[in-house]
Amino acid sequence: MFELLIIMTERLGIIVTIAFIVTRFRFFRQMLNEDNLNRKQRVKAILFFGVFGIIGTYTGLTINFDSLETGRWVNTVGEDEAIANSRVIGVVLAGLFGGWPIGLGAGLVAGIHRFMLGGFTALACGFATIVAGLLAGLFFKINKHVKLLTAFMIGAAAETIQMIIIVLMSKPFDKALSIVEHIGIPMIIANGLGSALFLLIIKSVVNEEEKAAALQAQKSLRIARKTLGYMRQGMNEQSATAVCRILFEEVKASAIAITNETKILAHIGLGGDHHSPGRPLQTEITRQVIEGGDLIVVGKRDIHCQVSNCPLQAVIIGPLKQGNKTVGTLKLYFRNEKEINNVDIELMSGLSMLLSYQLEVSQLDVAHELAREAEIRALQAQINPHFLFNALNTVISLTRIDQNKARKMLLSLSQYFRQNLAGTTREWTTLSEEIQHVQSYANIEKMRFVDKLQITYSVDEEVLSAKIPPLTLQPLIENAIHHGFKNKTEDCLITVKAKNESASHVRIVIKDNGTGIDPEQLPKLGHEMIVSKSGTGIALYNVNKRLTMMLGQDSALHIESEHEKGTEISFMIPKGIMEESR
Repeated sequence: MFELLIIMTERLGIIVTIAFIVTRFRFFRQMLNEDNLNRKQRVKAILFFGVFGIIGTYTGLTINFDSLETGRWVNTVGEDEAIANSRVIGVVLAGLFGGWPIGLGAGLVAGIHRFMLGGFTALACGFATIVAGLLAGLFFKINKHVKLLTAFMIGAAAETIQMIIIVLMSKPFDKALSIVEHIGIPMIIANGLGSALFLLIIKSVVNEEEKAAALQAQKSLRIARKTLGYMRQGMNEQSATAVCRILFEEVKASAIAITNETKILAHIGLGGDHHSPGRPLQTEITRQVIEGGDLIVVGKRDIHCQVSNCPLQAVIIGPLKQGNKTVGTLKLYFRNEKEINNVDIELMSGLSMLLSYQLEVSQLDVAHELAREAEIRALQAQINPHFLFNALNTVISLTRIDQNKARKMLLSLSQYFRQNLAGTTREWTTLSEEIQHVQSYANIEKMRFVDKLQITYSVDEEVLSAKIPPLTLQPLIENAIHHGFKNKTEDCLITVKAKNESASHVRIVIKDNGTGIDPEQLPKLGHEMIVSKSGTGIALYNVNKRLTMMLGQDSALHIESEHEKGTEISFMIPKGIMEESR
């Protein structure tokens, strides 16, 4: 018995070797990753595990029930012989990985084959093989891994059941019992151990793949994180060079290059003496990738480099796309074709897609920025036509009674509109220039209000150079005059303050002593258009939107108002804008 166990354990080496080989089959790996196999995959799995069971039969040992002598290999089985084998290993694994349908199918294949070999235990062994497949299938669980101990126990249990079936079905009974006593324990231990070893090999391969996939994913995420900031700048020599340096550190290649449609933008690694940035495309194969938009792998014969002794003898070229158009290429160069493997090709495919997505993001960023600037320009360009008409009517009136005042008002009006037009073409202005714009506007309004309006300024000198979006203060002043002082006939006072709020911010305040704002409308001002008898709130809405778009939500308008006591509007300007814009 002990000798038989040793021999069967040795034969497990064959099973282990076969198990290692089959784990390299593509369909086998796909089957392991699928929870629900389609019909074609089920047929393949049944045949595969069934054949594996047949191999287990042929690697077994013939046992003569009269002499109990052990043969070396199974060729034929005589009527007085039985087989000590590892057939149930394949059938058990079929049930554990594919459920009872796969276990039953593999059991039928291996069981019918065993029955056809003959021997006095043929029917019992064939039937027991089918039962083993069904038994293992009962332990199949979707989305859960099989444990090694489970595989050992099921393999041992399946073989135990086979021993029981042999005793019950094989005739004569005494001879069947004698065979089972001789081969039972070795086969139970060997098949339990073989099932566990087979599963261990499968797990090690799967874990190896998962680890490789995890490392690849980490590398891809690391590359994406490092390259995003550069690729969002678009395709130019600076961004391409930075990206190539990053890839050269991450990818095992002799050189890495990026081109646009006409020239080399960057080249890092070997061959830099003639694959230099700024030169026209060196190879015809690059033009083919740009025209076709497909990844290409070529060797020395197809590269056609213009330098005969170029050390780069093989290359993977991937297209870089924006939308459906190929705008450039990414190249991984190698010394020879032997250095290129499937991992490199898959990596290139992923990298070209990644960089293409980043280029599309850069295109979207540009489009968004253009749209944002266009909206800002549109908001800045809005001029109240009523103000212009009222100012011109005032000038006309003054030309009859006070030509000197009319001249001053025209000068203020000219200066006001000059600054207004300048504001529509610039993204930033200084607080000093913005206050001058307010003063030009205020001079015009003071002449219309005939000394009923007074505007005072309290501005720290060190904040005059602070940067602010153009046409920000004037609409707030105008809003105070036309709404806050609408029913006020005298003592109309507006205060403009600009102070250092902290080391990082400047606080600007526009305060009036007008009639105040309706409490129901106050929460909406600056956030939406308001339909009311007194106006639409468009001035506050436009100013607030520009401030938040250009400076962020921390610079939004803060409005406080009290009935018959006035309104205070304040907002913050980051000093970082002031430093960056100098």
